[in-house]
Amino acid sequence: MGVSSGRFPALLTVAALVLAPGCGSSSGAGPGEAAPHGDANPAIPVVASTNVYGDIVRQIGGDRVTVVSIISDPAQDPHSYEASTRNQLELSRAKVVVENGGGYDDFVGKMLRGARNSDAEVVNAVDVSGKAPARGGEFNEHVWYDLPAMGKLADRIADALAAADPADADVFRKNAVTFKERLTPLLDAERRISTDHGGTAVAVTEPVPLYLVEASGLRNLTPADFSEAIEEGDDVSPRTLRQTLDLFTDKRVRALVHNEQTSGPQTEKTEQAARAHGIPVVPVTETLPPGEDYISWMTANIDALRKALDT
Repeated sequence: MGVSSGRFPALLTVAALVLAPGCGSSSGAGPGEAAPHGDANPAIPVVASTNVYGDIVRQIGGDRVTVVSIISDPAQDPHSYEASTRNQLELSRAKVVVENGGGYDDFVGKMLRGARNSDAEVVNAVDVSGKAPARGGEFNEHVWYDLPAMGKLADRIADALAAADPADADVFRKNAVTFKERLTPLLDAERRISTDHGGTAVAVTEPVPLYLVEASGLRNLTPADFSEAIEEGDDVSPRTLRQTLDLFTDKRVRALVHNEQTSGPQTEKTEQAARAHGIPVVPVTETLPPGEDYISWMTANIDALRKALDT
């Protein structure tokens, strides 16, 4: 789900930054952030493209890091995000940057190339995951819905933080182990869904949750033309929309997994059709809801999917 480079305004000089408000960035306490732990050993400044990765960094780095998450508002559509000059300044100060990659958050790379004196180590979640597009197929870059990939990412973040602060390397690597242990119940929950509902058909409004859907042993019946058009912000053809709505009128799927952050007239029609025919709708998002961390958020997503299938 790439972001068009034409959507980003020209960056102003650093001298003007003090006058420019931040857009989608965080600088106080919040998801994915921690306080410095003393001037003698200053915390590592980290920038994450979204608060999903900001939170994972916080869990690995604890009070040894300060984290700014560029996109942190669950009501914000990451696909149409416009970077700010404040973001540019934050990136220029970072020692570690965590991005999704795969075309999802290209604005990070663009700003890094324009950042002055930036020597940040960049951690790319798609690269760490080892996932690549199938030959001739579309690539699902939403790797934060893939739990094993996030386990790999935890290790990679620990390595990056250790390089920035060797004295605390053992702390970072221990915290990465703890994070991966917290993923284990979620992996077990996916396997239980697969055992109980493997092969069950579902629909999605776009590919965001597909790694979760596939790990749970479910089949996605959504016409590719529909989910790809929604993903790119394009109109769905009347024929494709009709094919998608028929999934619900004919009750060929047991649930609709709906990305709440990219709602529009056509996805709303899809959601209305599902509800009208008694098919549960499972809402998902691309950023952390307020008050959640990565583990509690994914737990809620998996529980909601299971509840919908058990209905």
